[in-house]
Amino acid sequence: MLQISFCGKLGAGLISPFCDKLSLMLQSKLFTKTLREAPKDEEALNAKLLLRAGFVDKLMAGVYTFLPLGLRVLNKIETVIREEMNAIGGQEVLMPALQPKENWEATGRWNSFEALYKTTSRFGGEYALGPTHEEIIVPLGKKFIFSYKDLPFAAYQIQTKFRDEKRPKGGLLRGREFKMKDLYSFHTDPEDLLKYYAKALAAYKKIFKRLGLKALVVEASGGTFSKYSHEFQVLSPGGEDLIYVCSKCDFAKNKEIVDEAFVRAAEAGKGSCPNCGGKVTAENGIEVGNIFQLNTKYSDPFALKYKDEKGEEKIVYMGCYGIGVSRLLGTIAEIYNDEKGLVWPKPVAPFAVHLLELNGASAKKIYAELTKAGIEVLYDDRKISAGAKLNDSDLLGIPYRIIVSPKTGARVEFKERSKKTAKLVNPKQLVKLVRP
Repeated sequence: MLQISFCGKLGAGLISPFCDKLSLMLQSKLFTKTLREAPKDEEALNAKLLLRAGFVDKLMAGVYTFLPLGLRVLNKIETVIREEMNAIGGQEVLMPALQPKENWEATGRWNSFEALYKTTSRFGGEYALGPTHEEIIVPLGKKFIFSYKDLPFAAYQIQTKFRDEKRPKGGLLRGREFKMKDLYSFHTDPEDLLKYYAKALAAYKKIFKRLGLKALVVEASGGTFSKYSHEFQVLSPGGEDLIYVCSKCDFAKNKEIVDEAFVRAAEAGKGSCPNCGGKVTAENGIEVGNIFQLNTKYSDPFALKYKDEKGEEKIVYMGCYGIGVSRLLGTIAEIYNDEKGLVWPKPVAPFAVHLLELNGASAKKIYAELTKAGIEVLYDDRKISAGAKLNDSDLLGIPYRIIVSPKTGARVEFKERSKKTAKLVNPKQLVKLVRP
């Protein structure tokens, strides 16, 4: 790996999401390799593609290592999320994954949260590996919330979570260890909560749009968190949720909250949208985010209160807002692919350009020009066959491919991964072609 100092803005895979180093890669130095075939024990399309392309490695069921290319994608997803969370006043924190039993007993979830990993210390005491963080954020908030003047505020984190799934499946779509963004908001009353809830919903729409995903806002059950919630679902054959969607308007509901009569009508092809009368169909969806109005569900057990203008104690109202960060990576892979491999959207692609030198040609000059312009390049300088390089390039799915070969003379071959045809261009045009 080569590095040059650089500081700039994120955009279309052009610049690192971190304002310190722009990492430039020689593919010959990349320790990971592609696979001709996916492991036989993987059924999910996203896992097959990400494993074959060397973005992740499977340690065991529901647990994956993010390899250099996969981590680059994950970091870019996180950057988009951070920008939108900061824009609605979220303050980033990092809470412990190891959580005390007493906190979970206070909420009554030590024995009721089925997927809770529990562990015992050699020196005494029982703990949970955090699947979520209500039991941590509320006691934390209690240390700083005293007056109405301390409200509202919102804190979020991007952190590894643990859930003891009986049968993890779907590759990165459902795991035992995964990365998640969770934001918690604190308010004086339900009205203030609703105002922020609307802001968070709008921010979520922006996040998924920026990531290239069409996420439907779906009414759903709140599960253990609240009576109802809003989910953000990406329709996909690989999704495990069943969503009833109107073809004409934005009506969308999770199967878990519709009655049997509605289900029978929809399955018979006679489903009528209650909003517009349009046809309702059942579709598979991947849940990539959810938001809940917690109200006082977790404030009550910890007596999280504040004093109002009159000095009277009142309970704090809360909201919580989650996004499956590593699940998003799997979802994008599930949606953006073809028969040859991955086809990354530009905002999250590991690199903007895949530069290939074939049949003894040298692409060093072009590599230098592109990187000088602040463009992220994966430079395939390996001494292997042209066919192997082309196959790997299709599998990796980087947005732009540039081929330098004796056959093209003074020009180079330029191709967008999402398009079928390539064209010959003057090397001086490349920076302009790659920039948005």
